Amino acid sequence: MDAQPVFASGKGHRDENFPVASFLLKPEHRAPVMAFYRFARAADDISDHEQLAADAKLDLLARMRAGLDGDPDGSAEAIALRHVMIERALDPVHAHDLLDAFVRDVTVNRYADWAGLIGYCRLSAMPVGRYVLDVHGEDRACWPASDALCAALQVINHLQDCGKDLRTLDRVYLPAETLAETGAGIADIAADRASPALRAAIVELVGKTRLLLDQSAGFATMIVDRRLAAEVAIIHRLAVSLCDRLETRDPLSERVHHRSWEAALLAAGAAAGSLFRRAA
Repeated sequence: MDAQPVFASGKGHRDENFPVASFLLKPEHRAPVMAFYRFARAADDISDHEQLAADAKLDLLARMRAGLDGDPDGSAEAIALRHVMIERALDPVHAHDLLDAFVRDVTVNRYADWAGLIGYCRLSAMPVGRYVLDVHGEDRACWPASDALCAALQVINHLQDCGKDLRTLDRVYLPAETLAETGAGIADIAADRASPALRAAIVELVGKTRLLLDQSAGFATMIVDRRLAAEVAIIHRLAVSLCDRLETRDPLSERVHHRSWEAALLAAGAAAGSLFRRAA
């Protein structure tokens, strides 16, 4: 029995905070990107399942890794991704790194400091950008900028979902060091409304996230494929907007996520700007 239908959350690529294999990408690139997304979604659904025991989660993730390695009894998503990677001559390290992140989700539920959180992002977020760049045949000199953007997106998600992560999974991605510096604690994250101390911690982490976005500000201009460049420009613009919101809105009691029309307006402006700069 395949794990995905049984443990699937029902969440799809259109439900993510940022575009996944949007219509901007060339059709020949969307399929391999979606194969990676389906693999990641299946693994994420396993690691985030509220009723599964930790040992059962690790066994299912091991089955996914077996599929990446060619085991016919591995998960369907992993086997499908393996075929794509072989066909496109893509490095499997990105998929293995991502699985390491989901294993860490099962085994680690607190982070001591910013460096530890970025170490987690190295496994959970950076491989996604690297894989997409490899699919498009882009120069790996783009990796540092991509890594910075992907890490920023991951931290933004953690900040938006900090209350839900604690409530449903007993996970706290906000570094203990930052919480201690502002006088916040786990109880603040469990509350219905953020305390001044937690708000200060979130603003501090948003500031560090903005530095990551600054490091990736020129990423879109480095990309040869203009359609991928436009998508990257959109993602960067959405991330900046979410940082703006996190500085002024309480993720425990207020909406931070963009509504569809808000995201569409930001995306249109960012895409137009990217295409105009290339034309100029």
